[in-house]
Amino acid sequence: AATKLASAEKLMYFCTDQLGLEQDFEQKQMPDGKLPVDGFLLCVDVSRGMNRNFDEQLKFVSNLYNQLAKTKKPVVVVLTKCDEGVERYIRDAHAFALGKKNLQVVETSARSNVNVDLAFGTLVQLVDKSRGKAKIIPYFEALKQQSQQIAAAKDKYEWLVSRIVKSHHEAWPNVSRKMQPAPEFQDYVYLEGTPKAKKLFLQHVQRLKQEHIERRRKAYLALLPQALDALVPDLDEIDHLSRAKAEKLLEAKPDFLKWFVVLEETPWDATSHVDDVDNERIPFDLLETPAAEQLYEAHLEKLRNERKRAEMRRAFRENLESSPFVTPGKPWEEARSFIMNEDFYLWLEEPVYMDIYGKHQKQLIDKAKEDFQELLLEYSELFYELELDAKPSKEKMGVIQEVLGEEQRFKALQKLQAERDALVLKHIHFVYHPTKETCPSCAACVDARVEQLLGSRSARPAERQHRNPPAEPNVDRINLVILGKDGLARELANEIRALCTNDDKYVVEGKMYELALRPIEGNVRLPVNAFQTPTFQPHGCLCLYNSKESLSYVVESVEKSREAAAGRRDGHAAQLPLALVLVNKRGEGGGETLQSLIQQGQQIAGKLQCVFLDPASAGIGYGRNVNEKQIGQVLKGLLDAKRGLGPAPGCAPGLRDAAEAADLRVVMCLMCGD
Repeated sequence: AATKLASAEKLMYFCTDQLGLEQDFEQKQMPDGKLPVDGFLLCVDVSRGMNRNFDEQLKFVSNLYNQLAKTKKPVVVVLTKCDEGVERYIRDAHAFALGKKNLQVVETSARSNVNVDLAFGTLVQLVDKSRGKAKIIPYFEALKQQSQQIAAAKDKYEWLVSRIVKSHHEAWPNVSRKMQPAPEFQDYVYLEGTPKAKKLFLQHVQRLKQEHIERRRKAYLALLPQALDALVPDLDEIDHLSRAKAEKLLEAKPDFLKWFVVLEETPWDATSHVDDVDNERIPFDLLETPAAEQLYEAHLEKLRNERKRAEMRRAFRENLESSPFVTPGKPWEEARSFIMNEDFYLWLEEPVYMDIYGKHQKQLIDKAKEDFQELLLEYSELFYELELDAKPSKEKMGVIQEVLGEEQRFKALQKLQAERDALVLKHIHFVYHPTKETCPSCAACVDARVEQLLGSRSARPAERQHRNPPAEPNVDRINLVILGKDGLARELANEIRALCTNDDKYVVEGKMYELALRPIEGNVRLPVNAFQTPTFQPHGCLCLYNSKESLSYVVESVEKSREAAAGRRDGHAAQLPLALVLVNKRGEGGGETLQSLIQQGQQIAGKLQCVFLDPASAGIGYGRNVNEKQIGQVLKGLLDAKRGLGPAPGCAPGLRDAAEAADLRVVMCLMCGD
């Protein structure tokens, strides 16, 4: 209870933790070895002590207080260890203080750093009356505030650590020096101490390491299926092996070290391999983990499923080949119910069995066409009575179909009537014009094979250059629009296709071109009947008519098409080369009606600025009255216009030549106005 202390060269402040380490801490000695005492903190331990009677302790405190009271110095009772305090002890201590005049009690916990500053602040206020009176807060309320303050400081400190520490290789001494100036670090250390700050740092580093290991693990596991596919793709090799034998088999593979690495130490995540980012090979001991075992089982299951699907594909093909209900040209919707069963639906996806069915249909159709071609050759006498232009009338086509109708090879193409009719026309054309282009054997034609063999022989550079001049761009294809009403366009398109090879090629001046036809018989304002589409850029148009109504349709359609092209500012479509053709059947070559149609056609040709062709007036009376020579001349004119050749820019002389060959007057050329 002394108020004046004297102890020369003694430390003013010390802590038992500093004993023996005094030189490591800041030292403050008493001035002149003397120290006046201005007040007292009377500490009372309210925890449950071993072999200690609190009542006796309280008596000692009471006696001590009586001694302190005689000094007339301020006294504050401090209840310590309230974090382990006994409620009765705390009540008794408060009761003791209430019995004294103006004796204040502060509940504290040094371990939790709760109300420690408040205890000293309360005493300072009693010593210096000029200071504001301190508000004494009960322990649990102060503890709540302290916890909130610590939580906020912890969040800020963890944010600081996460911003500075990006690698799990960072060390505490280096990082703590970096964080020293930051208020987030200072506040947390003040509240919780350096050891806890270091502990949070170590937790963050460990978390970074685990995240790094997990990323590597995921990368290895993602690579494992590829490794298994490369090393053991055969189910028979591993289907009945144990895991241990399967691993031995993997090690024996030549490419094993390309995918795996065998480490001297295990587990892999505790070795330096985890930080070797340039080495992406899978640690072999990873195969012992549950995740890798699941991937191995998944690999086995995938191989088994692939085998099952292959068996189902094979069974599906066999079912198609043996089914009498699958005939050439039969749509899948009609054949489905006869082919599919539950296993096919279970193991095969729709695109798979649709693809198999499509390929099978192609084989059936190709075989049926070959058989039908043989049938036509067997009935060659049917085609002897045709005239030299080899274009049968509808009556003759009816006779041919009637004779062949009972043959199974004819019936096999009953769902492909258009293709069957085209084969008949091609056969007729071959009979009267036997060339390699019209040969039913296509690429297997002897003439074509001989040319290929001669063309493949070694040639001198000059010969090769002369024989194979540089190919001209964009002249290997002719796109032709055929405009007509009431079946005119479709029938002429079929006749032209009959003159083509099996792969839709047409010979113009000894050179083969791909011929694309677009027959149009409807409203050209509709996209389906437009002259031009994203995949079809026309080079010319044949306009067919055989009556006033069909001529009006041609005029209206051409004008609509030109209006649409002008709206799109498409100069090519607006100046598309046209040829107006009058078509009529045999026996309709005279009379006022025919002459009237010719005159009207000539007038319309002048209006549309196009070529007018009247094959009938030249005595070419047959079918629809457009023969192979005229078609070839028209295509030559379109090809020249496409190349930009001729007497005038853009002129189509082939159209004019075609008219002159038919002994007709040319009304006007579309491009040059001749």
